[in-house]
Amino acid sequence: MSSHPNPGRVLITGGASGLGAAVADAVRDHGGTPIVLDRDISTLSGVTAYQVDVADTAAVAETVRKAAEAAGGLDAVVTAAGIDRCGRLEDVPAEDWEKVVQVNLFGTVSTVRAALPALKESRGRVVTVSSTLALKGVSDATAYCASKFGVTGFTQALAAELKGQVGVTQLIPGGMKTRFFDDRDEQYKPQDDSQLNDPENVANAVLFALGQPRGCEVRELFVAHAEEGSWP
Repeated sequence: MSSHPNPGRVLITGGASGLGAAVADAVRDHGGTPIVLDRDISTLSGVTAYQVDVADTAAVAETVRKAAEAAGGLDAVVTAAGIDRCGRLEDVPAEDWEKVVQVNLFGTVSTVRAALPALKESRGRVVTVSSTLALKGVSDATAYCASKFGVTGFTQALAAELKGQVGVTQLIPGGMKTRFFDDRDEQYKPQDDSQLNDPENVANAVLFALGQPRGCEVRELFVAHAEEGSWP
């Protein structure tokens, strides 16, 4: 017997890998319909997917509208697309720095904005994906911290704006065993992955938030490995 109710039609950015892919699997496992947006959907089969770079606001607006129409509406949105460019401020090219904010913050905003008509109609839910680096800034991560602190402010304001119309949850995952760290310089990769959480565990928490009864909201959800060092 399923531990979560059917989540319905769930649009997931970054749904082709990492946390997004785990959420897509969890949605499908609980009888829902995952709708994936990702800049690379070549590895996907058997799932509705749209190729789009979430940093491209106009493309996101058009793609989300098309996806919602094709699905006959949306019940939830999970904004799992995210990138990072580690390094000291003076060492990270401005273009790379700004791309982090475009993907992580503007990509989140653009997706939610485009999905709002469908979500209001279904009285659906939004789960934004923040980070432990939205709670505390660390060296060599100015772009990522700025983007994720921005996601926190956006999410809190959105929850106030949409209360009673659309549910809003901020997910704060600790480090996970995904390919997120693959393109980092060695010094910025986790040295001990035994303290990284399985994205399936985090996806399960997303389903928990999506499955709350009407009128009950999980506003913030911190999910981490037991050995995670970034809380409190």
